[in-house]
Amino acid sequence: MFVKNKERMTLKLLKNILMVAFFGILFTSCNEPQNEKELTANVKKIALDIEGMTCEIGCAKTIESKLSKTEGISIVKVSFDDKKGIIEYDANKTNEDKIVAVVQEIAGGDLYKVTGTKQIEELGE
Repeated sequence: MFVKNKERMTLKLLKNILMVAFFGILFTSCNEPQNEKELTANVKKIALDIEGMTCEIGCAKTIESKLSKTEGISIVKVSFDDKKGIIEYDANKTNEDKIVAVVQEIAGGDLYKVTGTKQIEELGE
């Protein structure tokens, strides 16, 4: 009889510990830190003149792929025919210099060169 009471007390204690842990995790994970403010997206759009592309699939799509994997970049369209890239990005997470660097560092920096950049003022352009 003493053993059964000890087992019940152990199970009850374990149950209480698990409940406290569960609610502790639940309540602490739902609270946002008071001193950190989330920045609102600062969306900008840039046009790049890109030299060195020799084809649509191998070059333009590679540049699109690399840029789309870059933090802060939301939309990328690279045109082989126009030798241009249009990139929409969050200026809180990346900037024009970083975007240019990503393009120029593809394949070790030997293939593509950004010869000009232009901020597009209105996103509808």
